[in-house]
Amino acid sequence: MPYFTKLLLLIFCLVLLVESRKHRRRRWTSHLDVQRASHIFKRNQDLTKAWKGKTEQLLRIDEHDFTMRPAFGGPAIPVGVDVQVESLDSISEVDMDFTMTLYLRHYWKDERLSFPSTNNKSMTFDGRLVKKIWVPDVFFVHSKRSFIHDTTTDNIMLRVFPDGHVLYSMRVTVTAMCNMDFSHFPLDSQTCSLELESYAYTDEDLMLYWKNGNESLKTDEKISLSQFLIQKFHTTSRLAFYSSTGWYNRLYINFTLRRHIFFFLLQTYFPATLMVMLSWVSFWIDRRAVPARVSLGITTVLTMSTIITGVNASMPRVSYIKAVDIYLWVSFVFVFLSVLEYAAVNYLTTVQERKERKLRERFSCSCGIPHSKTMMLDGNYSESDANSLAGYTRNQMVPEEEKPEKVVVHLAMSNESNSSRKRGLKGHVGLRIIQNTHAIDKYSRLIFPGTYIVFNLIYWSVFS
Repeated sequence: MPYFTKLLLLIFCLVLLVESRKHRRRRWTSHLDVQRASHIFKRNQDLTKAWKGKTEQLLRIDEHDFTMRPAFGGPAIPVGVDVQVESLDSISEVDMDFTMTLYLRHYWKDERLSFPSTNNKSMTFDGRLVKKIWVPDVFFVHSKRSFIHDTTTDNIMLRVFPDGHVLYSMRVTVTAMCNMDFSHFPLDSQTCSLELESYAYTDEDLMLYWKNGNESLKTDEKISLSQFLIQKFHTTSRLAFYSSTGWYNRLYINFTLRRHIFFFLLQTYFPATLMVMLSWVSFWIDRRAVPARVSLGITTVLTMSTIITGVNASMPRVSYIKAVDIYLWVSFVFVFLSVLEYAAVNYLTTVQERKERKLRERFSCSCGIPHSKTMMLDGNYSESDANSLAGYTRNQMVPEEEKPEKVVVHLAMSNESNSSRKRGLKGHVGLRIIQNTHAIDKYSRLIFPGTYIVFNLIYWSVFS
């Protein structure tokens, strides 16, 4: 028993010794890790802590007056410009303006911002430093609204190189005026310009120029508009003169747009053409169907008026005639003439029937034969008059000795002729329709379509 107790005590002591060694080893390892981490932190120390409060001293901002341009008193400072167009948001014909979002970058050299550097690397800052140094005062000529994007912070970047070269970039959305010519609308092309110019410095103090010529203007490949096809972007520059202040360098971002015609074909040209063709249907309707022809003419006239009003409502009130106005008003004239054509047909038909009625009443009183048809023949009667003699018996005519210089013939319908005319009714329906058509309708069926086709050929050859 005592021997067993001593053995347990010995094992317990060995366990305690092993655990104490492990604990000391873990403490030593932890201490080494802390030293190693401290060494790494000192080696990769944050540079902002080393330069804390010394950025302005490094650029020597407090030592210079940045309210003056670089090299004041000397030659004009050259400021290069390049632009990347991010989007062309909208084009408004009513307001005659466009909205564009772009990245505007300026390049110049300001030796006051040069700083010593062993690795020749640039320093990049945000918009907070821009307020403390000199930057070009470029503005957009003829702009209506413009702003610098500020989400989530001001979209401004300033990059300074050791030799004093500066890159100043900002993201801007601008709405500018565009003088549009709608004389060929909607078959037109528009050229708009975004103009950049220094507000305070003349060409003797600041020289604006495109940094890489036409290569200074870049556009996003995804730019597209619903109503226009963007044909090309290009840059130009020239001097602008103000009588009170002098000459200024002005840069132009020019872009040419061509309008998509398919929308207007569906919404304007096709409906107008169909209304004109619909007005021609009245030429084939019986001239005695007054309600049908009058309602058709009024409907086409009102529809054309609605189309014209709808087109003009979406356009500015210009003082000249547009191409679409020519087409719509000529189409309106064709529709209106079709209504006047039926008015002429109806009037002439009424006059002709009144004369025939008076003629029948004059000779029916002298004949004294009831249920008879009176016809006056002078030897120069028409074919329709001769056709009206069909079905009448010869013995019912007045004897030749009773004929005066102009013979009055009294015809009575016989039962035999009635049956024969009923049998031939179906075969002569088309002939009777033609006989009931006025001569003006016959000519209108050819003249109106032919004239309108000629007008369309001339119109599309001139404006397309």
